[in-house]
Amino acid sequence: MPWSRIISGIVAIIMALSATLLGGWYFTIAIAIVVFLGQQEYFNLVRSRGITPSVKTTMIVSQVLLAICTLDGSLADAIMPIAGTLICFYLLFQPKLATIADISASIMGLFYVGYLPSYWVRLRGIDHAISSNLPLGGYWPSNWQDIGQGNLTSFPTGLTATILTFLCIWAADIGAYTFGKFFGKTRLSDISPKKTVEGAVFGISASVAVAITGAYFLNFPDWLITGFTLGLIIGIASLLGDLTESLLKRDAGVKDSGQLIPGHGGILDRTDSYIFTAPLVYYFITLLLPLLEKTL
Repeated sequence: MPWSRIISGIVAIIMALSATLLGGWYFTIAIAIVVFLGQQEYFNLVRSRGITPSVKTTMIVSQVLLAICTLDGSLADAIMPIAGTLICFYLLFQPKLATIADISASIMGLFYVGYLPSYWVRLRGIDHAISSNLPLGGYWPSNWQDIGQGNLTSFPTGLTATILTFLCIWAADIGAYTFGKFFGKTRLSDISPKKTVEGAVFGISASVAVAITGAYFLNFPDWLITGFTLGLIIGIASLLGDLTESLLKRDAGVKDSGQLIPGHGGILDRTDSYIFTAPLVYYFITLLLPLLEKTL
């Protein structure tokens, strides 16, 4: 593996974990940068197919959506139809007559690289109001010793849930790549010829193992079942995100979505596994777990 790939990977992990730990606007800014760069790559792929989307309007409303998620996550869903209306309004009244493909690609850019990633802000923002102890809504732990004692429940739910999701995604990606490379024989999909069924199964299993471990230390109700369910959700969503981005690149006729990260390609190449996972984990934490606590 090239040193540029290793070094850039380590730097990206450190930056991601630092922003996640701080939370608040620090985390929002980090996600906003990723969304901005990701949408640039997405629209470059779209334009390579001769489509003319509403680039600036979509990117602006996506940034507004992230800011609103930080201020009040309950208002974020109301912004989605408003944002879609603004995009359609722009396309309908521009000098060049818009096509179905122009409108569809614009709305897809809003949904896929704007709305879905905004759930990371919502996920990290769970309990942030009561745990914030830094300017700009940031957080810095004062109880580091709890980690050594295995007491992770003293940390904000949003922080632990986000970190656990990251760990599951990393386990799924590394497990699928490693096992598939050495033992994979059955092609998973023509969308991504290098992916194998064996690698996918092992990657999802690795995600499940990490999630069960996390559920135990976080005292999830019926931790074995909830951990298994969470790991399965993350593993499958991570795989689907990877395949979706591969489909976009395949249609555009490119190997990578960009060349921003040395040895890794573009932002979308590195974050595709994260796009579908955040909404599912957010609702798992905010809806399913409270329901289970009442019934068990």
